[in-house]
Amino acid sequence: MSVELLAMHGWGGDSRAWAPWALEASQRGWQLRAGERGYGALPPLQPAWDGQSRHRILLGHSLGPHLLEPQLWASATAVVLLASFAAFVPEGRSGRPLRTALAGMAAQLRAGNGEAMLRQFLGQVASPFPPEQLPHGPLEQGLGRVGADRLLADLELLAATTDLPGGLRDAAPHQLPVLIVEAADDQIVCAASREQLKARLPEATVITLPRAGHGLLGAGVSTAVLNWIADGLA
Repeated sequence: MSVELLAMHGWGGDSRAWAPWALEASQRGWQLRAGERGYGALPPLQPAWDGQSRHRILLGHSLGPHLLEPQLWASATAVVLLASFAAFVPEGRSGRPLRTALAGMAAQLRAGNGEAMLRQFLGQVASPFPPEQLPHGPLEQGLGRVGADRLLADLELLAATTDLPGGLRDAAPHQLPVLIVEAADDQIVCAASREQLKARLPEATVITLPRAGHGLLGAGVSTAVLNWIADGLA
């Protein structure tokens, strides 16, 4: 059985977060390749299908699905959205605090204070667990100017999201299987945005993880996701 997974990390992370997933996938005889945005020392990389797999699954964490190239969606056979969203900022008054926070984060990046800001953000990503449990990320070797510029560009993209990634909007009517994994204690994606995502994908399977934050650090997340994929292949 030929199974290929392409994965993209979210804002402020890097591709090494997928290493445990790739190991578990390989134990099933599957292949996982991860994209990279290049916020830290790793160079940017957009993943691509090898063209030979029968089953092609896209995995995206948080902003990750919005960072995948549109042509990847046309060939996907299933999608996993991890702590993700359609629109990150809810419409109207409820979205005002988030808009203010994003503007402040952008200002810190422009002023050269990105490392302190990113460290605080990653603490919220990890919560309710300590940030030391997060996988290696861009801050490991310091945040350079190029990395800060890439973070700023993707932060502006994050603020501008208003709907599903275009490729998923096109694929959803054709019953592309979708798994939504949401964290009950997510401090990054607000409850209104999580509800909107489910409303936009009413046929999706939803897993809600108790005592889990945006970083999805709890044990067994990758196993639950890969089991869902395997069930769909049966």
